[in-house]
Amino acid sequence: MSRSGFKELAIAACLAILAGFVPLVFNNYWLSISVTAMMYIALCTSWVMFSGPTHYISLASGAFFGIGGYLVATGMSDYQMSFWLMAGISALVATILAGLIGAATLRLSGVYFVIFTLGLAEMIRNLVSWVQNNFLGSRGLYVLTDFTEAHIYWMLLVLAAAAYFLGWYINRSRLGFALRIIGNDETVARHVGINTATAKIVLFMTTGFFGALVGAVIAPRYSYIEPNQVFSPELSFMVVIMALLGGAGRLWGPIVGVIPFTLVWEYVSLQFPNQTTMFIGLIFLLIVFVLPNGIVGRLEQVAVKIRQGGH
Repeated sequence: MSRSGFKELAIAACLAILAGFVPLVFNNYWLSISVTAMMYIALCTSWVMFSGPTHYISLASGAFFGIGGYLVATGMSDYQMSFWLMAGISALVATILAGLIGAATLRLSGVYFVIFTLGLAEMIRNLVSWVQNNFLGSRGLYVLTDFTEAHIYWMLLVLAAAAYFLGWYINRSRLGFALRIIGNDETVARHVGINTATAKIVLFMTTGFFGALVGAVIAPRYSYIEPNQVFSPELSFMVVIMALLGGAGRLWGPIVGVIPFTLVWEYVSLQFPNQTTMFIGLIFLLIVFVLPNGIVGRLEQVAVKIRQGGH
């Protein structure tokens, strides 16, 4: 391991340890905001693992998140299954689904992948709603556990840390090297012998795995689950915007994007509840025209100018 790689890993571990004290320090209001932020940090980190090096924009986060939440709710409410068993099943189902989606779309050009993932959460939401209304009765599902907000926060922190450390390892592996070549020029990657389809599918499956686990962990927070609640296309856009705001080129970019966005989002949702969609649009325009490489990219540009000025 290089010195810079060890330093990055050590800093990440220290931040994770410090983050673990949040429930012991903050009151219930700030803990609730922290749970939301940690949820998006976990989702954005797993998103950046795939979309960062490949430059494929995935809008499937809402679908995987919904699978995790809905399967946990179904198993616990209808069949009295344990939370942990259903969380594992939901992660397995989402991982397999991600593999199937990847096999069907990642062999094609990127635009088809974006379009398909955009409609995936909505398609699953409508399918689940149709099955419920026609065969199971129109009703929601209860997820009753002994988990507190602190427990949910700590579980999300573990998922976020696991996603980061897995991404850190992949970035330094042959798979990560192959993905960076694919992101730069996929044609060149194929010519040098890289199985581009397999590499992309394998990494895309990790986003399904983590997305479902995050949805499963969040389900007890909602207590009452409906398809319209967990299969939310808006969540997919939120994940993409937060990741791009922080900087998708770096694995730790989501932390930089999620925390300020969550705080501003909380204020906008309370003060201007009817303008939240406009706010998302404005942030997206800000990213495109002002911060195309995210906050991290802008900070790196400033650091380079300072070093050049010093010489």
